[in-house]
Amino acid sequence: MGCWAKLKLSDWAYPTAVLSLYGFFANCRVAEPFLTPYLIGPNKNISGEVVTNYLFPIWTYSYLAFLFPVFLLTDFLKYKPIIIVQGLFLVTNYVLLCFAPGLPAMTFLQVNYAVVTSTEVAYFSYIYSVIPVENFQRATGYLRSAMMAGYTFGASLGQVLVSLAGVDYFYINAITLGIVSVAFLISFWLPMPQRSMFFKGKKDGAGPGKEKMEHNGSPGCCSRKNVATAGHLLWQSFRESYSSRHLVYWSLWWALATAGYMQVFNYIQLMWDHIEPSATSSIYNGGVEAACSLVGAAAAFSVGHVKVTWAVWGELALGLFSAVGAGAVFLMAFTSSIWVCYSGYVTFKSCYMLLITITTFQIASNLSMECYALTFGINTFVAVSLQTIITVIVVDETALGLDIVTQFIIYGSYYAAISVLFLIRGTYTACVNHSPGQTRTKEQESSVEVISAERF
Repeated sequence: MGCWAKLKLSDWAYPTAVLSLYGFFANCRVAEPFLTPYLIGPNKNISGEVVTNYLFPIWTYSYLAFLFPVFLLTDFLKYKPIIIVQGLFLVTNYVLLCFAPGLPAMTFLQVNYAVVTSTEVAYFSYIYSVIPVENFQRATGYLRSAMMAGYTFGASLGQVLVSLAGVDYFYINAITLGIVSVAFLISFWLPMPQRSMFFKGKKDGAGPGKEKMEHNGSPGCCSRKNVATAGHLLWQSFRESYSSRHLVYWSLWWALATAGYMQVFNYIQLMWDHIEPSATSSIYNGGVEAACSLVGAAAAFSVGHVKVTWAVWGELALGLFSAVGAGAVFLMAFTSSIWVCYSGYVTFKSCYMLLITITTFQIASNLSMECYALTFGINTFVAVSLQTIITVIVVDETALGLDIVTQFIIYGSYYAAISVLFLIRGTYTACVNHSPGQTRTKEQESSVEVISAERF
């Protein structure tokens, strides 16, 4: 009991441990790699065309609609309530999958899951409001490791249950329901943050740092003056986040690449089912996703041990690895071998995880946490907006409603365009930084940008 009390009193260990536990169980979704076979199989009996061109686009549209309001609510409500909401909707998600029959229920399921994904910003932002700044790096590492471990364990367990034990997909979803219910219960153990990043409560004159309610009957954080202050801080954070040209380019890649990645991730199970139908073949979706997590984690881990001047070579790396990702997507589109398609997906996802790690580090290392949280939200919003445009044109049955192979050809072309853009930009940056007389100037400009970003 003494050890537990000491852990709970720690200024950072207790919230980090609880949130890591939550992240593990919330991402240990045993059934997720088998969602498409479950929907188009005898359990739900929905056609692949309906899943592709009707159901999955609803998630994209709902995600975009929820993302910005949830971002503001997350800060306004101080994070913990939003994490609890995410846990609740995760439970609802698998209750619907297990027990709700029919297309209308699965349509609502997509809206429900959009709430889950839009509230992820709370998971990544909560910890910075309850722990000292000197522990940010360690806590972030633990949280990301917990998420990765949960996802890998869940995907591996699902593959073992399906391939070796022959467990029906219904029971796989029921097991997942039990696991995410544990995550929901854990969310209540999180300590409530006493501050938010943008909505600052009015200080009580009796003591510093204490927030009080306005005497006009409304909370201080809801007052017109406080809302105006929050708006000013948001605008100031926005200007600081995108005042550096270097950070703008990294954010541009983040938004562009994430939009394409989410499309591939959302529809890859349909591609696998097209090449080798799950109704008549053994499938290894869980094993492939587990392999992606391990390879991607190794690639991301290696970033911290590679000595590269990212300010010089980073944009070129974005272009090169995006080109590899584009080739992998084209390979998935044109192959008739499920194992080649699996390999292409592992390559694509590993490249993305490597690059998004570099991008996140480059952005976060030059910004305050207020600016980083806003940058994360804006970049994600732009990515989902681009994804929505792609979905409306390419996937939605009211527009082109293309088949899955043609979709992947378009996604490969999209990634190829990103790679060309950043190969050109990266080559220019590398040449300029290594030309005589320019190296010192560029170093001075880079130094000024970092100082400007840290000022806030």
